[in-house]
Amino acid sequence: MPVNALNDITVIECATFVTGPYATALLAELGARVIKIEPPPEGDPYRYFAADEFYSPNFAHLNRNKESLALDLKSDRGKEICINLVKGADVFVENFRPGAAERLGLGYDALRVANRKLVYCSISAFGKSGPYAEKPGFDTLGQAMSGLLSVLTDPDKPSVMGIALSDYTTGMSACYGILGALLARQKTGHGSKVETSLLQATLSFIGETAAGYLRTGQVPDRAARVKNAHAFAFVASDGLPLAIHCSVPEKFWKSFLEAAGRTELLSDERFKTREARKQNYTALEEELKPTFASRPRAEWLALMEKHDVPAAPLYNIAEVLDDPQVQHLGMVEEVSHPKAGRWKFVGGPVSYTKLSPDPAKPAPLVGEQTARILAEIGCDSEELRELEDEGVIKIGSAHRHGGRQERL
Repeated sequence: MPVNALNDITVIECATFVTGPYATALLAELGARVIKIEPPPEGDPYRYFAADEFYSPNFAHLNRNKESLALDLKSDRGKEICINLVKGADVFVENFRPGAAERLGLGYDALRVANRKLVYCSISAFGKSGPYAEKPGFDTLGQAMSGLLSVLTDPDKPSVMGIALSDYTTGMSACYGILGALLARQKTGHGSKVETSLLQATLSFIGETAAGYLRTGQVPDRAARVKNAHAFAFVASDGLPLAIHCSVPEKFWKSFLEAAGRTELLSDERFKTREARKQNYTALEEELKPTFASRPRAEWLALMEKHDVPAAPLYNIAEVLDDPQVQHLGMVEEVSHPKAGRWKFVGGPVSYTKLSPDPAKPAPLVGEQTARILAEIGCDSEELRELEDEGVIKIGSAHRHGGRQERL
């Protein structure tokens, strides 16, 4: 549920898919008003990422607590409306390909003329300048180019990940940058430009891994941190996986072997020291696999807990949402849309005390708030009809059905 930390902040979002929408979703969680500008009549392509009558669950999650303005930014009147909105806004977020915002007349230099206090956030794939600036980019390329994927998969049998890690990391980084710029504005009275990219944000995210290489010259792979962390994943006798993380303190290593009933390994020359265990990690893992295959997961977790060993079930998403701790934290929220029906989502990443939460709002349908938003800047009903007839805006709500758009 949104809290009232940013309830005096208005954000204009001209972004699609994940990076920009996630950044503004985080701002909306903090109470900012987010006006999402989408191209009419279809809107953000992410609406149709996965089959659903109204919008994909992916889109619905990223665009809760927002308002939709269906506006053609390629038209002169559409650009004029956008600039009028920017005049009263605090933040502008775009994730166009480099140069597109400038061609539309919505680049930083143009918008800061309209609003000197504006915080302008620009998100790209590889940066707005440089040898790769013009390349198209999506999450998988961000993971690959940043080095993140190299420490998540086996390079001899490469596999892409089942979550958009670069996209979400970049969106979070953009939000972090925006909040920093808003705080700076309180001191200076001036806005600023915030830039990030899939490459920059994701490489920064794995800076710990890069630091190791920069110090030692050794290129890390997927197993490097696993060995350092003394971390393991095993399958129990009931076919359920669990994860164990012994980290640096020697007490956890000893307690782990006690819980596993394998204390004889304490005197094994291959595993006597932390460095020896790192060097012989594969052999250690093979020694322990049959042990953990001898009992069901629940028994192992109970034994690990008894010996104060950091361990957890390796959950799938259904198990996570059914877990009593997750339920205790109240992380699942439910919202209802008059047309799209009831939806459940995982809420924001942080909780607050002494900040009043507001009820969460569902993602809007395409152009659902167009008429109201434009009325706020002085458009009367006749002008709205004219703009809609010209295809500059889309008024009302729509959904996909039978391969065509239908008004509801």
